[in-house]
Amino acid sequence: MTGPMRQVVTAIAIATILAGGGALGGQTSSVPELAFDANADLLRTPASIYVGEVAGVGTNSKGEIFVYTRTGHPYATIGDNRTFSRGGSRLFQFDAAGRFVRELGQDVYGFNAAIGLRVDAQDNVWTIDAAANQIVKFDPEGRIALVLGRKPEAIGVRPAPPGPGRGGTSTGAGTPGSSFSRPTDVAWDREGNIYVADGIGNNNRIAKFDKQGRFLAQWGSTGSGPGQFNGVKAIAVDAQGHVYAADVGNHRIQVFDASGRFLREFGGIGTPLAMCMTRGAAPFLYVSHAGDDVGMEDATIYKVRLDGTIAGRFGAAGKRPKEFGLANSIDCRKDTEILVGEMTNWRVQRITFR
Repeated sequence: MTGPMRQVVTAIAIATILAGGGALGGQTSSVPELAFDANADLLRTPASIYVGEVAGVGTNSKGEIFVYTRTGHPYATIGDNRTFSRGGSRLFQFDAAGRFVRELGQDVYGFNAAIGLRVDAQDNVWTIDAAANQIVKFDPEGRIALVLGRKPEAIGVRPAPPGPGRGGTSTGAGTPGSSFSRPTDVAWDREGNIYVADGIGNNNRIAKFDKQGRFLAQWGSTGSGPGQFNGVKAIAVDAQGHVYAADVGNHRIQVFDASGRFLREFGGIGTPLAMCMTRGAAPFLYVSHAGDDVGMEDATIYKVRLDGTIAGRFGAAGKRPKEFGLANSIDCRKDTEILVGEMTNWRVQRITFR
């Protein structure tokens, strides 16, 4: 993929993520500010390896850090009016102190334009790729264990401009259990069922699979009503099996039961770009907000109770430590600290609460 082509992919992804961004969903200045410290120089890579736009970050039970980043050597094969692209994203592993350990999945067919990463309770690493329309599961040894979705046979040279909550033309339009349209996130319930946010393309749905990857159900459509989405950007599942979906274009979090029945919704969290759920007895959601297309004018991260009440917020837009530029991924395996992956600042910050 050439430089201009890569810029087009990035621009489409950012525009799609923040499509429909006007109102900020009832933010108020009365939300308490949380005291925190930040390590903005966490990752240590060899001289020949660089971390680019951090689309996803996660930790396993050992504290090891996994980063899915838009960096590497993308290339494209041009034929007639279609462009076949591959590469452009890489998966790195670091130890708990941020020292480089290894790269996983070199030249994997499903690595194209990274958009998310999660690590499950069994320490499997899952990458989510918006251009490949695939979710790839790596086992703790780094072997590919499962692939969901199908990569488009071709990606148009001139995709249509994205509309609200949509990603423009996609040759990977989703059909139940077989393909996605710019998926963005993945989560699991206690039985190991897989929930996919599908996503910021044409589908605006949540797809549910069993732990072997067999399709079970789906729900959602394009719109602003209950159970409708204007871009499903992030997803989380609580201990009761309730599914929390970040509806980016509608500036809200929607909550469903395990069968997709709408339960409730809440706002006040701006434009929800990323989300994670803590694992303690009284879990919280951390939700990142970005109010402009590069996250450099309006940004913060909210701490939210599962009933939708806001417990606090921290951070602001910018490039300095304790500031954020498109915080596209949050890992909150620990109660006392979280990791934040940033797209425009090309880094991972470790946030420690006082």
